[in-house]
Amino acid sequence: MAVRTFDPKEVVLVIGGVPIAGYADGTFISVERSSDTFEKISGADGIISRSKLNDFSGELTITLAQTSPSNDILTGFAQADEKSNSGVVPVLLKDIGGTTVIFAAKGWIRKPPVVEFGKSISNREWMLDLADLEFSVGGNPQS
Repeated sequence: MAVRTFDPKEVVLVIGGVPIAGYADGTFISVERSSDTFEKISGADGIISRSKLNDFSGELTITLAQTSPSNDILTGFAQADEKSNSGVVPVLLKDIGGTTVIFAAKGWIRKPPVVEFGKSISNREWMLDLADLEFSVGGNPQS
């Protein structure tokens, strides 16, 4: 029987050329397209047609621990964008232990995360908007 292995340490996210680290426990990266690729239309006579939507934008959500040094990196991109519109950067997500690769030549931080403090370490959830999002969703090899 085949055994396939996923290692979260082998998920690499690079934003603006800078590797991101210090993820929170649980789901730490989520990415999706903004729109469906196709829209199905059913006519009154039952004929089905489809329309290609051509919206390849998307969003990326990163959940970091409040102690992560990558919060400083993302804050820098957000501040640069607010001050001089210079926060649009490439985004690359790759599972180096598998075959998933996701890329957007242009990504930017939508807004700063909600900041909470408590007895325990809290999370910082960063949302990025992405243009021309390219997906190659794969699996992981047999061990």
